[in-house]
Amino acid sequence: MTVRPPERPASGHPTLIILALAMGAFAIGTTEFAAMSLVPYFARDLGLSEPQAGHAISAYALGVVVGAPTIAVLGARLARRTLLIGLMGMFAFANGLSATASSYPSLLLFRFLSGLPHGAYFGVAALVAASLVPANARAQSVAKVMTGLTIATIIGVPAANWLGQIIGWRSGFGIVAGLALVTMVLVTLFAPRDHGGPRSSPLRELDALRRPQVLLTLLTGAIGFGGLFCVYTYVASTMIEVTKVREALVPLVLAVFGVGMTVGNLFWAWLADRRLNHAAIGAFVWSAVALGLFPLVAGNIWLLTFDILLIGFGGGLGTILQTRLMDVAGEAQALAAAAHHSAFNVANALGPWLGGLAIGAGYSLRMTGWIGVGLSLGGLAVFLLTLALHRRQERRVPDGCCPAPV
Repeated sequence: MTVRPPERPASGHPTLIILALAMGAFAIGTTEFAAMSLVPYFARDLGLSEPQAGHAISAYALGVVVGAPTIAVLGARLARRTLLIGLMGMFAFANGLSATASSYPSLLLFRFLSGLPHGAYFGVAALVAASLVPANARAQSVAKVMTGLTIATIIGVPAANWLGQIIGWRSGFGIVAGLALVTMVLVTLFAPRDHGGPRSSPLRELDALRRPQVLLTLLTGAIGFGGLFCVYTYVASTMIEVTKVREALVPLVLAVFGVGMTVGNLFWAWLADRRLNHAAIGAFVWSAVALGLFPLVAGNIWLLTFDILLIGFGGGLGTILQTRLMDVAGEAQALAAAAHHSAFNVANALGPWLGGLAIGAGYSLRMTGWIGVGLSLGGLAVFLLTLALHRRQERRVPDGCCPAPV
């Protein structure tokens, strides 16, 4: 397994660079998770069933899946700073359109467009963050950028949900558009100026797709993270219909989820910089247990709130797998980093879709927890297979020879 040495940026203070990148993560996190929490409200406004409204979440995720690898390949020769600014401009425009959606088809289209820049932004931002520090601190540097997303689940998502209750769900998307414009300004001011990678090219980036370890790591995230999204998408509905609490309590519980995710993101990143594979296995086991508790505690607001905290804590898996992709992607760093977010948004589409199928078939909203357990254990199984294949390949490499690409 070859680890690329960090590339020192040409200029810029690392803290200000991280702050600028984290603001974009905050904007993306707000729209991604707030849309899930707003499902009951735009379903009501547009005359949709909740499973239908959940398809808007899947449309956004599909945009990420399509946009991340496409933009990473086409933008391979662009300067990272230029690409980040352009992606945030696209993100602002698409979320502004989402706030104007007047029908189910237009909502699906605008959410799809909003998802296009998501994965590429996080992929490029992760590479920039990793380039600021030594190799043994990469996960924690990436985690600091991702903290923007997790803080969004504490502040941005509950605020958007609260505004959705008070003045309408459209305000949530309008706020995100404004945050994206702020990010453009910060990236312009603080991101290091670069001239693109002289060795980068679309064909070189596509090399990632022939590496089994890259593909299996992506599959791990695509399956394993679906459980969190399955529960989170319908948690507002669960609280209203199963727990029987006032809607005003929903933002508070969503904030608790964000606290768990923020602390978990930093903890799992710290562990990943020391024991990467152990951190991944631990995160999967943690998530499976926390999601398995969800159906059992859904009727009690106090136990449910504590379990939501535990489920959020397992959300640090993303930083772990992002770091592993840096190790196994070789020269195709941009595509692998962006494709990571495609994989996680396959999970973002898969989890709500499976949850919607169960609810549409007449099962209780509690069922989302059991589906989540199955997806977490499925992701763990794929990851263990990935490690076994990697060890088998290492044993086949004769002493003194260079290992084949993984």
